[in-house]
Amino acid sequence: MVWLLLAVAGLFEVAWAIGLNYTEGFARLWPTLGTALLGIVMLGKPASTTRLVSPWLIVAGSVELQLSSTH
Repeated sequence: MVWLLLAVAGLFEVAWAIGLNYTEGFARLWPTLGTALLGIVMLGKPASTTRLVSPWLIVAGSVELQLSSTH
């Protein structure tokens, strides 16, 4: 049973990594919202202010890195 759970966890990790590619560095709104909401809806995580604001901080950081690398 433990090996089965480990295999399922590995598959979820691969699927999550592929899904993150669609966010394009969290710059695309809908995939980013889907990623954040999956944790809240499917995993039963509380919809705290921190949990809802954190993806936008990642987006801001990604934008800042892109802007600083072009100069």
